[in-house]
Amino acid sequence: MRKPIISRRDVLKASGALAASSTFATRVMAAAPPASAVTPALIEGAKKEGKAIWYTSVDLPLAEKVARAFETKYPGVAVRVERTGAERVFQRIGQEYASRIHAVDVVNSSDAAHLIVWKRDGILAPYVTEDMAKHYPPEHKDPDGQFASFRVFLCPVGYNTNLVKKEDAPKSFADLLDPKWIGKIVKAHPSYSGTILTATYQMSRDIGWSYFEKLAKQKIMQVQSASDPPKKLALGERAIMADGIEYGMFQLKETGRPVELVYPTEGTPLIIGPNAVFKNAPNPNAARLLQSYMFSVECQQLIVDAGGMRSAHALVKEKPGRTPLKDIKLMKDDAAAVEKQSEAIKARYTQIFKV
Repeated sequence: MRKPIISRRDVLKASGALAASSTFATRVMAAAPPASAVTPALIEGAKKEGKAIWYTSVDLPLAEKVARAFETKYPGVAVRVERTGAERVFQRIGQEYASRIHAVDVVNSSDAAHLIVWKRDGILAPYVTEDMAKHYPPEHKDPDGQFASFRVFLCPVGYNTNLVKKEDAPKSFADLLDPKWIGKIVKAHPSYSGTILTATYQMSRDIGWSYFEKLAKQKIMQVQSASDPPKKLALGERAIMADGIEYGMFQLKETGRPVELVYPTEGTPLIIGPNAVFKNAPNPNAARLLQSYMFSVECQQLIVDAGGMRSAHALVKEKPGRTPLKDIKLMKDDAAAVEKQSEAIKARYTQIFKV
């Protein structure tokens, strides 16, 4: 992550429940604009532009499902998905804007603090969709209307059911330190993944860096993206997943792959992924149309049902068979602290794991 322009210490605070999971407590710069409806003029303008560019850290299969669903609803407007890890998304936009390149229309990051920097840099456009105004709680939207929670998800532990019996599976982070798991664990990296950066902060705060020092002795398979550990698990390349995306585990499990989730007794890291439209979006009408769609009950139910996400939209229902969020002990998100400590977190992690 590049050096932030301002501190986020007093910017973003959170509690451990979905109803109050990410408080966008930014300094109010101006009143949020009124909600914008999807009008024939907006649709026509988007069709003339012909495309929208979405930079995102959402796992590619789900990102593509969202894009294709949008294109089906609005023929003639294509979505180009530019997917990479959240920290890479942040770096890329920083580099592009430093060079006065305006290539991105809409962004999503699994590091909620990125949106605060972009807002304070003055590069986001205020835009409130009708669904945001009617169906999203205040703690899930910026008071100036510049971003809102597109997705909410967790970063749990997991195991391969062909390689580990249920009774032998870990139930806590501490259980991963058992010598029997040496050489059998896969884990993602906070320098690449915003999800893992956030999870690493929450875990180091709640259970201490000494946990990671002990975990490093377990001969971990180190991967980059938070979407990689579930895939390694499903392939049987490792028996245990130390961290990774909950929604990736849902997708694999519900298609018959031999994986199972574990919500650690110490608490499971909570991740908030906001969306925003850029002020200098090259396709402004398509950008707003895409943003409106992404916050609709239609798209939010899609990312829950097909993508395994959680949603802050009041009308969206959790999919049967999944553990309800209210029944899971959650760690508290604190993007302000993540931003303040991000470089130190990455440096210490790299030193501990020697990667």
